[in-house]
Amino acid sequence: MTTPVRAAVLDGVDQPFTFRDLTLRDIRPDEVLVRISAVGLCHTDLAVQHGDIPGAFPFVLGHEGAGYVEQVGEAVGDVKVGDAVAMSFAACGHCRNCLAGKPAYCVNFMPLNFGGSREDGTLALKDADGTDVHGNFFGQSSFASYAIAEARNVVVLPEGAPVELSGPLGCGIQTGAGSVLNSLQVPAGASIVVTGTGAVGLSGIMGAVVAGATTIIAVDIIDERLEFARKLGATHTVNSRNEDPVAKIREITGGGADFALDTTAVPAVVQQVIEATAFGAKLALVGVPKPGATLDLGLISASGKSIVGAIEGDSIPQTFILQLVELYKAGRFPFDELVTTYPFDQIDQAIADTGSGRAVKAVLVMPE
Repeated sequence: MTTPVRAAVLDGVDQPFTFRDLTLRDIRPDEVLVRISAVGLCHTDLAVQHGDIPGAFPFVLGHEGAGYVEQVGEAVGDVKVGDAVAMSFAACGHCRNCLAGKPAYCVNFMPLNFGGSREDGTLALKDADGTDVHGNFFGQSSFASYAIAEARNVVVLPEGAPVELSGPLGCGIQTGAGSVLNSLQVPAGASIVVTGTGAVGLSGIMGAVVAGATTIIAVDIIDERLEFARKLGATHTVNSRNEDPVAKIREITGGGADFALDTTAVPAVVQQVIEATAFGAKLALVGVPKPGATLDLGLISASGKSIVGAIEGDSIPQTFILQLVELYKAGRFPFDELVTTYPFDQIDQAIADTGSGRAVKAVLVMPE
């Protein structure tokens, strides 16, 4: 049966989100209907709003949803009504990369997550007069009271997981931690530099602590964020507005860091990261760049360094998110400290606080 939903709709580039009553069409045999309890606000949502990533308008965004399963399709076997779930990215499940256990590199990743429709081009949302509204953002569109997702991109949460806080595990937090633990495979005793101390960078710092890295350098221009990074496990901090980060990182590490994670996607910062790492270092780039951003190939050629454009932390959400939850429950991955909650109807305030740095990870909580 169809489901009425209250959703934040984006009508175009640099337009505000507007709240509307929409309808979700019936779920399909391989889909589930999730009542959203809370949803994280991610910079990827804002990148679509500002045109850095193309969008299909009108569009319901939101891709860090968590909540409770209300309906399951007849072909769904691993998820049941009443399950608490976190929602993650979409993957087709049948391409060569999905079959090889690399869903984050699904060859259909871009259309499935950003195209605004299901894989077959159909849309799940419509407005009051029956006009289609684009959705299926990251396979979910969770800036809404309910969302439809395929069973493969929801993760059943274990008992004791904080459901209202768990949505960001499906994207930003798994991207930061996974880039360190999976993409870079940072070993115990290594040194790593993390540029940008937003939710992704701070999650990377927490991941480096879990990995056993002994030199963890946080770089930013906001002293309060750097202090927070120390609280979460950074052993050193560098305010790149006040000192030369390349010289400082080389001094701290005795010649250059073994690993690096850049979350800024700012070419000048990426250049500094490359220059601050050791010969043979490995770097992961995860930020969303502005259109046309470029990097001098001379920084890479003959540098002996490996640079990975990591996606979703090379994660398999059904296993990695559960690992992060268990680490959280053991007191080793305090991702809840990143979160500031807002009522869903205060999305504009959450966006403003994210932009100003007041909120590290804004989470929008649905009304009861």
